[in-house]
Amino acid sequence: MKARATRPAAEVARPHRKTSEISRSFAKNFVTSFSAALLFFVVASASAQSQPLQRNESERELFELLNHERSANNLPELKWDDALFKAARQHALLMLDQDDFDHRLPGEPALEERLTNAGARFTYIAENIAMGKDSATIHNGWMHSPGHRANILSPRATAVGIAVVRGAMTLFAVEDFSHSIGGESLEKQEKQVAALLTAKGWRVTGSAEDARKSCDSNAGIPGVHGWSVVRFEAGDLSAFDVELEKKLRSQSHRNVAVGACRVREGAGFSRYKIALVFY
Repeated sequence: MKARATRPAAEVARPHRKTSEISRSFAKNFVTSFSAALLFFVVASASAQSQPLQRNESERELFELLNHERSANNLPELKWDDALFKAARQHALLMLDQDDFDHRLPGEPALEERLTNAGARFTYIAENIAMGKDSATIHNGWMHSPGHRANILSPRATAVGIAVVRGAMTLFAVEDFSHSIGGESLEKQEKQVAALLTAKGWRVTGSAEDARKSCDSNAGIPGVHGWSVVRFEAGDLSAFDVELEKKLRSQSHRNVAVGACRVREGAGFSRYKIALVFY
């Protein structure tokens, strides 16, 4: 059952996470009481939705607080993502308009579709939502909730968009997180895979350009006989999955060339495409 609180005499927040395998993990909702004396806020105008999005003071403050927490925990700071910002703002405005509080409101698409429709491209997504009197109170509540804290300090996240809209008696806040692969070069992808292979005892050599050609075809390395190719797609290049590990152990060759190639561009969950040419 979902915990609910009488508004505005409570702080409420809920986390949401989703990986490229479309699994869901919801942390327990929490309610943190605070003084019933709240500032009065002007209801956001519907006409603001048609204007170019600009970050307000509360959104900037939450962004700074979030990255301060990550730096304090030796994690890289998150980049601001306009597509995530757009999706977060739309969800926050809908919560305000419907005077409701959830990750998915009646008639609204699920998180994955909302981020996709906003133009985001990702391999991992997560979301925090909250109601509270100010940004500092909301952030403090998130950091004292295991599920929300895990989203803020996730090593998988690389980008975030944060929205805060003002209601008559409270703030509605949304943090949308993602790991985006849109800007990573083929060379960077190949280096990540090569490092994993080297750590497992393979000698990474050969032509990356020739290996790239085998990413989309049955080509091997010109002039080299007895080669074999292992092709795979993954949403994360930090480790090999179990099935790929089995394929690698079956290889008799100890030399390998690594080639990455582009997958079809588009919004939504995306994947890396890699070819390993053993010889």
